[in-house]
Amino acid sequence: MVLIGPESTGKTRLTEDLAARHRVPFSAEYARTYVERQRATLSYADVEPIARGQRQVEDAALLSAERAGAPLVLLDTDLVSTMVYSRHYYGACPPRVEEAAWRRRGELYLLHHVDVDWKADGPQREQPDRRGELFGRFRTVLAALDGTRVVEIQGVWDERRQRAIEAIEWLLTSGRSGS
Repeated sequence: MVLIGPESTGKTRLTEDLAARHRVPFSAEYARTYVERQRATLSYADVEPIARGQRQVEDAALLSAERAGAPLVLLDTDLVSTMVYSRHYYGACPPRVEEAAWRRRGELYLLHHVDVDWKADGPQREQPDRRGELFGRFRTVLAALDGTRVVEIQGVWDERRQRAIEAIEWLLTSGRSGS
């Protein structure tokens, strides 16, 4: 299950909360780690290294789930997010990243609305006025993922959390599990 959407919408907080509640592994958003390490303005050349790192953290979470027999893995973004942001910032995405994003997609996406206050968080968050535009980009790309369920997450924290819990319950009881 993937938590996805524009910056500063509570994805990381909700991922960690849900992972603790359900006692399942999760992967952090690799782009955040990459940005903090680079300490420089990113460019199109950074998209593939970010995608490689994202795949590695996802694979580690999936392996951890497999070893523990966990019914679910939570991903704080995935390659779909890398693709959306690459298109947003650079007008394109490396073909290998796009191909991997379509191939590795999650079974369920929790798309976060921008109806919460934007909070500054270092160089990771820099376009509060464009979150609505990004939400539209995410919604469009996710709509193109045939066969993938998308649940929109919005409202105050308790509403967001409850909607996500209901989505997890659906995923677990429908016989589907994975990322």
